[in-house]
Amino acid sequence: MFKIVSDKKPTWDQPKAIKEIYSYLEKWHKYQTLWWVTWSGKTFTMANIIEKVQKPTLVIAHNKTLAAQLAQEFKEFFPDNAVHYFVSYYDYYQPEAYVQKTDTYIEKEATINEEIDRLRHAATQSLLTRKDVIIVASVSCIYGIWDIDAYIDFAFDLKVGEFIKIEEILQNLVSMQFRRATSDFKPGNFLMMWDVLEIWPASEETVYTIEFWGDEVSQITRRNYLTGEIYEYLQEITIFPAKHTVTTKERINEIIPNIKTELDERLRYFKDEMWDILRYERLKTKVEYDIEMMQEVWYVNGIENYSRYLDWRDANLPPATLIDYFGDDYLCFIDESHMTVSQIWGMYAWDRSRKESLVNNWFRLPSALDNRPLKFEEFEAKMNQVVFVSATPSSFEIEKSTNDLSYFEWFDPIVDWDWKSSEENRVVSQVIRPTGLLDPEIEIKPMEFMVDDIIKNLDEVISKWERMLITTITKRSSEELCDYLLENWYKVRYLHSEIETLERLEILKLLRTWDIDVIVWVNLLREWLDLPEVSRIAILDADKQWFLRSKSSLIQIIWRAARNSNGKVFMYVERVKNLKENMEVQVYALWKLTKLDNWKFINEDMLVVSPAMKVAIDLTYYRRKVQAEYNEKYKITATTVFSSIKDIWVNTKKKEYALLDKQSVEKELKRLELEMDIASANLDFEKAAELRDAIIELRRWKKK
Repeated sequence: MFKIVSDKKPTWDQPKAIKEIYSYLEKWHKYQTLWWVTWSGKTFTMANIIEKVQKPTLVIAHNKTLAAQLAQEFKEFFPDNAVHYFVSYYDYYQPEAYVQKTDTYIEKEATINEEIDRLRHAATQSLLTRKDVIIVASVSCIYGIWDIDAYIDFAFDLKVGEFIKIEEILQNLVSMQFRRATSDFKPGNFLMMWDVLEIWPASEETVYTIEFWGDEVSQITRRNYLTGEIYEYLQEITIFPAKHTVTTKERINEIIPNIKTELDERLRYFKDEMWDILRYERLKTKVEYDIEMMQEVWYVNGIENYSRYLDWRDANLPPATLIDYFGDDYLCFIDESHMTVSQIWGMYAWDRSRKESLVNNWFRLPSALDNRPLKFEEFEAKMNQVVFVSATPSSFEIEKSTNDLSYFEWFDPIVDWDWKSSEENRVVSQVIRPTGLLDPEIEIKPMEFMVDDIIKNLDEVISKWERMLITTITKRSSEELCDYLLENWYKVRYLHSEIETLERLEILKLLRTWDIDVIVWVNLLREWLDLPEVSRIAILDADKQWFLRSKSSLIQIIWRAARNSNGKVFMYVERVKNLKENMEVQVYALWKLTKLDNWKFINEDMLVVSPAMKVAIDLTYYRRKVQAEYNEKYKITATTVFSSIKDIWVNTKKKEYALLDKQSVEKELKRLELEMDIASANLDFEKAAELRDAIIELRRWKKK
């Protein structure tokens, strides 16, 4: 059973939101929306709904960093249940592509993060073995994950007292893509030493040690792979495949005639319709090479392009995804739905465009088009019951959550909120912060002296033992501003999409632990971040009403400062006199806006204000007013609440080293050094470089 473990109880308007959402789910409404404001306890509300519904739950977030934080929060609320993190496991991913303009073919390249791969396996295996499961996933959950039935069929059990030949177990492990370890023992490997078999499942942080007496399994233990410490004695274990893309030689041999048939048909069409010897030979050579590799080693780089045959799917049918592991009855939360829904919507079109270019230019067979993410209508069909969660819901969520569309003809979900939810209009608001914190004040300033003004504010923030965020539009500008601040002896880091997922989490932790003063970021620190130390935010180019400065984006950025009682936001914009003639509409809008009492200007010069800025500022001050009235009515004093600073949710080698004593550290260093020498002697320089980095990291930890 899902059981929340927390000293907190639902307060203020949380009980109302929980009750209403649960009542709609009980009546089997498919769509409902939770409309919240930052710091109103959205995750706690979601946790309480999960506890009431008691169903396996999928939480989808549009960003890996946000998904990691959500998973961390849910793991704290449900320590006795299975909470998992499921995102793309690529640290670097260059998909196969063809650029027709330059006639350039780009081979697929990828580097897989083994720790995230382990977490993906843990997620799917929990879904197959228990019901109390919460999976926090990115949109990678709509991508094909291989045939589920085949994955389950490969799994096998081992029991104490069972008679089974060791050779049979080893054969099963090899067929499930496990590799025999030589020097580097890691997840997905096994190690045979006399009558002791060690298996490191792809989903675990520990290893299983199986001891034999002849052909009898005499003992099964779960151990720490470094120290050998026994965690528990087991009577039975289930071993799942080391990869989701598991297949057999028999399956490969069965599908090859089908691939050859499609190739022959394609080449025949090519000969008859549009003869081009270069493209003809290109496709023929590539597919025949793939077939030969699959026959020899059961695998080829790009085997996913033949997934339709491996899954025995008909053309145009959707692939199996993480969602299929949930079965028919589960609950889904789409967090920050105003971003996540549109991201899910766009995945198929982007993937289709890239694949069609490959197929039309004779690099791939048409069947490669069926290796794809779900179409949005397919995603909707797989949804059981959905709760959209957003502080700025779009018209899509509003329309799906109401049976009376005429009621919302006038409705702007960002600006208007003076209405009541009902059976026909299942949009439930949660807008009061239990802490009494007000939305931040906003000031608009010119861009000319932006850097000097930022430094002045940064000095004030540091003197008050608080922190600051700066958001730019481009990666280059974030890096340049970061370099300038570093030259002036400020502790600063930048964040953008090229920073690896786990490193982003480390940087956020450094900000909270006072190791850095300010983060300069591009579009990564908006939705769902708990940074109560941040009291000021600078928004550069706030008047550029593009995707990064839309009304939803600006509201989300502003609310990052709503977790501190001293919150303030500075919007840096152009002066009117610096504008070109085609900006007359914005100038007119500004003339109207300068008459509002809420707005502050540092001088008499006219500053540009976009329509998105107007909506964001008006809503911010309206909600300040609502919260202030509530505070006055119930005698609440607004106070900053500093939540506990958590370690990165996924484990790293540093945590494993912490388990070692001084003697074990020396032993581990010698082992790594020996493995590095062996790798160098075998000319495996990539492996040697990885081991060298591990040695350097362990030596640094040892000095600490």
